[in-house]
This record gives sequence, structure tokens and C-alpha cells, in this order.
Amino acid sequence: MDLPVGISTLQHTDRWIGVPLCAILTFVRRIFEAAGRPGPRQVRRVLFIKFAEQGSTVLAYPAIRRATGMVGRENVYFIVFEDNRFILDVMEIIPEQNVITISTKSPVSLAVGALRAVLRAHKIGIDAVIDMEFLTRFSAMLTFLTGAKSRVGFHTFFGDGPYRGDLMTHRLLYNPHLHTSQMFEAMVEALTRDPAMLPTFDFKPPAIQSFAKFNPALGEVAEVDALLQRENPAVGSAPLILLNPNASDLLRLRRWPPVHYVQLARRLLERYPELFIGFTGAPAEAAPNNQLADEVGSSRVISLAGKTTLRQVLVLYTRSEILVTNDSGPAHFASMTPIRVVTLFGPETPALFAARSPNATALSAGIACSPCVNAYNNRQSVCRNNLCMQAITVDDVFEEVTRIYDSLKRSTSGN
Repeated sequence: MDLPVGISTLQHTDRWIGVPLCAILTFVRRIFEAAGRPGPRQVRRVLFIKFAEQGSTVLAYPAIRRATGMVGRENVYFIVFEDNRFILDVMEIIPEQNVITISTKSPVSLAVGALRAVLRAHKIGIDAVIDMEFLTRFSAMLTFLTGAKSRVGFHTFFGDGPYRGDLMTHRLLYNPHLHTSQMFEAMVEALTRDPAMLPTFDFKPPAIQSFAKFNPALGEVAEVDALLQRENPAVGSAPLILLNPNASDLLRLRRWPPVHYVQLARRLLERYPELFIGFTGAPAEAAPNNQLADEVGSSRVISLAGKTTLRQVLVLYTRSEILVTNDSGPAHFASMTPIRVVTLFGPETPALFAARSPNATALSAGIACSPCVNAYNNRQSVCRNNLCMQAITVDDVFEEVTRIYDSLKRSTSGN
């Protein structure tokens, strides 16, 4: 039986196998591109590479739009892990057939998928690739193997990050002081510059960017309403606050203590007698998340973890007032809807990764060791006790949620 490739396996493979392969491919590149990096070229077909983290794909929306403005929507392509293509389909920013997926069900399927992706890139005639992965070797190798004449990616000029060879034509410095969405947009703009002048270039990313918007169909809204009624017939049209205790397996350190979600739910229900609370989560998290819902001990709690598709979750956001979540994909998905989002940050910084929607609020404790995870350490940490998340108190979150909810009530009542 094939076993899925886990995050830790991918990271170790990227390090121990990726380093020598990047060195070999760098040697090959210097032979076949000995004449030096080309000047600015006319770009006709652009390929983005962003394997994982659907939240980051949402942040890439302005960059993808910039690319579609350059070459047309039908000439923009995307390589992504199969399990993470959902958000691209929801954003509807490029044709579905332009999304190239790689399966991670087993090491063999990963290798075969990568080979197929490279062959398809050659068949399409991709002439520009933008590697949006932060300093990983696998993405750098895949970018080079596409055969594209223009390749944009981050480079470690003075050892300021993991070695991944010299495989890009447009080499950029990773800027840890620039929001991720702005960094992605700068990568697209780099295609218009002479590679010989990079990494220095005078592009100033816009402070205000466009956002992806999710618009559910009427049938989808009715479907989610029926789901809510089935799970708790008393909900009716009552206001709903969602709690999302999960965080992806990429970084368990991002989890706010589960008991805090129980305490927050109890306090909100006590303060607002008209309110209902919904606990959400992926199917793999259904048992622990729904247990938290049971621990609240209220008839105004709805257990939704594992009972919705990803698209239904987005529809649910359009029906609800506020989402409280750890720093994870749902925070970014929700930014595509009108819901107010409160995201709890610890190992990573909201300065780089917070959703840029005006409806999003980020909370972090700001202790001395936070953030500890970044592109330079391959999103890994020596921390085994996430004090940064534990230091965010229930009082902190309750105060922010009540501030937002009271403001919503005032705006609805017209006062």
C-alpha cells in the first residue's frame, strides 16, 4: 500500500538529495548557458510554481493577475500539489486546464508527477517560470528542468539561506521585510527587467492590492443552510461565529491551546444569547474538534468539522459573522468572503503572512522568541513549547471578537 509523502519527508529529501542535485544541475547550466544570462525577453507563456500552502496561493492573487495582464489569462499556468489545487479553482483566475498537479500519495507518484509536469511544460512551450517557493531545492530544480529561458526565483548570494544552486536567470534576494503578496508581485515584475541588473531593481510594490472574491451560487447557499438546520434545527437565521482550532501539519506550533477555544465559546455564548458557535475543521480533525464543541456544553454549538467540503466552508463564511482561527489556510480562504477574520499568530509573523483583506485582524503576543520560523530555516524550528501561542490569552481574543461583533450589530441596527 502506498503511503502519502509527509511534510517532514519532503523537507529531508529536499535537503539531502536536493543539495547535490542542485549542484549537478548548476554545472549543467553553466555549460549550456555559458554565454551568460539573457537580456529581457518577450514573455508569452508564464508558469507559476507553488506546491503547497493554499493560503500562500491566495496571497499570490495580485501576482497572478499581473501575469494575466502581461500575457493573457489563457497563457498563465500553475504547478501545484494535487491536494492544494482547490483554491486555484475557486479563485477562477486561470483556466482549470492550465493547472498542472503533482500527486504526493507516494514517493513514486511524486517523482512521476514531477516528470509529467516538466514534460507538459516543454510541450506547452513555457518561456517564463516564477518559482514562488521560499528557497526550496525541489522547486528550483523543476524550474530549471522546464527549459524556460526566463526563470525567476530567490537566490542565496552570500549564504543568506539554504543552498539551492544557481539555476535562475532572474535572481532575487528574499526580502524578509516585504509582505509575501508584495514579494510575489515583485517576482512577476522582475520578468520585465534585465537579469544582469538584478537583484537590484526599482519596482515599488503597491500597498493596496486586488483581492480574490468568492461568490457562491444560490443553490450552494441553500445547501449550507440545510446543513446547519440538520446539525442544529434551532439555528434558523441566528448570527454565527466560527471557531477553527486546526493548523496544518506543516507546523503544529501554530496551534492555540484547544481548551482556549472552549473557554472562548462559553464566554461568547454567555454574553450574546442570540449567538450560535460553529466548530470547523478538516475531516482528519473531526474527532478532536467536535469533541471541543461537545465540551462547551451548550445547545447553541454546532459541530461542523469533517461535515463540509472545502467549497461549503467558503459558503459558510459568507453566512457567518466572524471566524477565529490559528494561522492557517482558512484565514486566507475567509479573506475572499465578507466574514471578519481574527487570526492568531505565533511562530510566524503577520507582517509577512497576514491576509491583506480589510476584514482581517491579526493577534500575536509579541514575545522575544517569536517569530521563529522563516524562509531561511525552511519553516522549521527548535521550539517544542509554543509559548508564543499560549501567551495569547482568552481575554485578548474575547475582547477583539466582542469589539468586532458589537460593531457589526451597530451597523446592522443603523445606530
